[in-house]
Amino acid sequence: MTSRPRFTADETRERILAVAEEHFRRVGYAKTAVADVAGELGMSPANVYRFFPSKAAICEEIARRLLDSCHDILRQIAAERTVPAEDRLARMAMSLHQFNKAQFFDERRLYDMVEAAMTENWHVVKGHLEELVALFAEVIRDGMASGAFIVRDPVEAALSFKQCHASVFHPTLIAHCAHDSDLDEQTSRLTQFAIRALKA
Repeated sequence: MTSRPRFTADETRERILAVAEEHFRRVGYAKTAVADVAGELGMSPANVYRFFPSKAAICEEIARRLLDSCHDILRQIAAERTVPAEDRLARMAMSLHQFNKAQFFDERRLYDMVEAAMTENWHVVKGHLEELVALFAEVIRDGMASGAFIVRDPVEAALSFKQCHASVFHPTLIAHCAHDSDLDEQTSRLTQFAIRALKA
């Protein structure tokens, strides 16, 4: 009789996350139960609950990792100090929009999970929004230092910059508006409007 492979706790957690993400992507968050994930892994639901207290906790970890990969892209752009601040902001805005569109709309990947996250106000979503503001503020500070931007509070300006782009950053709005207009063009137009405001 062949013995089943033994996995460490960390390995088991990773296996649960991988199978859950595949299910969410294939059949959707709402239609996936912990029992489905457990069955795919050949374990009981009770065993899954040893590692994650709920389906929402599994989703939150998947969402956190996905959003962290987005933050990495934006950090790389923000760190390019030889590039003018306004150009970095424009690239960050377009990169964020295209990331959200690709992950949550074009591929339909985890789309309803993100909608649930927005509804349930998971901590990971709040942290994501705060990270966006911090990254935008970092670049706006550089623009203030160079004299390109005339604003008093970089954090307040960053918050307004983010809010100005709500229709092209928010996954649900992207999904609703994608058939009505060219969202890349809309993103570029909103960004140029916001940058003119930073310079005013």
